[in-house]
Amino acid sequence: MAIGQHYQNAYVTRDIAAGVKRFQDHCDPRLVIETEVEVPLWTPQGDGTGKQKLAFIWVEDLNYELIQPVSGDVLSLYSDALPDDDSLVFHHVCHRVDDWDDLMRYIEAQPFEVVLRGGSAEHLQFCYIDTRDWLGHYTEYVWASPERWAQLGGR
Repeated sequence: MAIGQHYQNAYVTRDIAAGVKRFQDHCDPRLVIETEVEVPLWTPQGDGTGKQKLAFIWVEDLNYELIQPVSGDVLSLYSDALPDDDSLVFHHVCHRVDDWDDLMRYIEAQPFEVVLRGGSAEHLQFCYIDTRDWLGHYTEYVWASPERWAQLGGR
């Protein structure tokens, strides 16, 4: 299940600052965006919130997302994968799609479970599909308005 444009590899960590420093030490990012967000999320267990620190590190047109779960009742998708130290652990890839409704129809026809969903219809929507049995990791799909895509560093 791989549609859309693959643009991101994502990692979980206990220390965003250490992860960002590793990237800055080993490559030449064109852009680094760090933020902390608290967002409403949906999981198969129900609705909840998640607070996390995020870093979006752009190397050319590939984005590396670093995720540090902070608090919330629906963040086990990330916290269950955390290492014991402050290293980075690969978590998922992300594909950008042009049409959210087409994506949802495509997902419904697939055997993979949606395990996380969030965003807003106006700016950005995302969902995670559990492709671990197939690929060994989750697959995220994102739709973003042109304005939000630019805010995220996309070009």
